[in-house]
Amino acid sequence: MAFRLKLCPEKTNIDFFWAAPVTFGFSIFLMAASLVAWLALGLNFGIDFRGGTTIRTESTQTVDVAAYRAALEGQELGDISITEVFDPGFRADQHVAMVRIGAQDGAQSITPEQIAQVEEALKTVDPSITFPSVESVGPKVSGELIWSAIMAVAAACAGIAVYIWLRFEWQFALGSVAALIHDVLVTIGVFALFQIKFDLTTVAALLTVLGYSINDTVVVFDRLRENLVKYKTMPLRDVMNLSVNETLSRTIMTLMTTLIALVSLLVFGGDVIRGFVFAITFGVVIGTYSSIYMAKNIVLYLGVDRGGPKKDSKAGTQFANIDA
Repeated sequence: MAFRLKLCPEKTNIDFFWAAPVTFGFSIFLMAASLVAWLALGLNFGIDFRGGTTIRTESTQTVDVAAYRAALEGQELGDISITEVFDPGFRADQHVAMVRIGAQDGAQSITPEQIAQVEEALKTVDPSITFPSVESVGPKVSGELIWSAIMAVAAACAGIAVYIWLRFEWQFALGSVAALIHDVLVTIGVFALFQIKFDLTTVAALLTVLGYSINDTVVVFDRLRENLVKYKTMPLRDVMNLSVNETLSRTIMTLMTTLIALVSLLVFGGDVIRGFVFAITFGVVIGTYSSIYMAKNIVLYLGVDRGGPKKDSKAGTQFANIDA
């Protein structure tokens, strides 16, 4: 007999909504705390959004941040940030640092001549130092990128809301959008709290999280719609519990297989993509949570119209027969 891995029993009877006010209140608290962290601490914008120049250095000698900073004094470069990069994938003699030079007033970024001066100054500290990459973004472009990022996330949420509304009911759409806002806001709050670099790759990660979260939500909503037709007299709370339990095995298997790949990238992928992978990893976990304890709670509180002329056909709109 073939071996089958089971992460949960085939049939479960977990009451996911026994403490609906508590779980829903906790979600609201997370959103409020994330918003406070965002406004109070701000985001550690990367060069994409802040504007300026980032120089990546590599050397066989240990990084001396104080010596690097002392060598750059007197260059009149404005705001300079020097951080050493640690990664388990680096060789024993591979030492990496990021030199970030903020864009100055009236300048798009530092000039090639200034970049050459920076490199020469750092070579006086460490002759073996190399500069694998240099990235420059002007303040005007960075401002446009911030606005484009906001519009991208908002457009994704709006498009998903329209799809869920047509596919199911307006209550489902409202619950889905609230869950998506919850996922994005809490993820941003974590980035603000720990001052993790926030750049364009993070925005791409947020959009990926939106897709993952809504996929999990739609699977349960689809089963809920089927059960609303099958169990017409069962209370909505019980039907929702049944639907979540019936899709629990799929949810856990999808989450675990996704996390295996993400954790591997998080550990061995290197510092370049670490922020991107961390955003997806955290977003996948919080998205699985919100699909049950945010989206489903809102549908439970709003209720679903189970009567009327549609009761003898499908528990959905005129678009209910469209395959996903």
